Amino acid sequence: MSTTGDEFDETAAGEDHLADTLADLDEELAESRAAALRATLDDYDLDEDDAAVLAGLVAGEDGIEYLPALPVVAIVGRPNVGKSALVNRILGRREAVVEDTPGVTRDRVTYKAEWMDRRFTLVDTGGWEPDARGIDRSVAAQAEVAIDLSDVVLFVVDAMVGATSTDEHVVKLLRKSGKPVFLVANKIDDARQEPEAAALWNLGLGEPHPVSAIHGRGVADLLDEIMKVLPDVS
Repeated sequence: MSTTGDEFDETAAGEDHLADTLADLDEELAESRAAALRATLDDYDLDEDDAAVLAGLVAGEDGIEYLPALPVVAIVGRPNVGKSALVNRILGRREAVVEDTPGVTRDRVTYKAEWMDRRFTLVDTGGWEPDARGIDRSVAAQAEVAIDLSDVVLFVVDAMVGATSTDEHVVKLLRKSGKPVFLVANKIDDARQEPEAAALWNLGLGEPHPVSAIHGRGVADLLDEIMKVLPDVS
């Protein structure tokens, strides 16, 4: 059975009309559900955090409300320099796994963090090696993705070891990213060791920030400086 041109046009028009109708129904259904959910919130005693989340809703051009993305701080560096220890110190609790064995953190791991009433997403990454293969290459790739998606990067170096060839490779990657970078000279446990941090100026990333992730020394000052350049929305 053949179909004439007029019949084909009518069928196509009918399909387009049906698609438009279904789209309208989907939007109406979504709006009605959202309205119902908001109405039920009046029956609850919201705490300050929940109220703050709802207050942060932003309406897009399509009328759909969404939460603005929190700014992202990524922590990168070669294996065993104390990245996960720094994550725990910033969070104020033990969340990231800390071991002396390189490669324990293999994927990007994200945490919700807060400093001076500023909320942000903290991303812990595995150790970055320039010539890694296999699963180690996957770890390096995850760190590179974290840099691309971040708003600020913390580049952690073991100040007691000094800059290595791997650190210099990471520096090249960071410069290409164009992101604000904080050079974190970790494992500076007291003032007598601070000259070790000063030696990292030769990496060309600006002033090293001496910290002790384990003991917390210098971390508050580092966070204060990060907040100065961290955007409100990613």
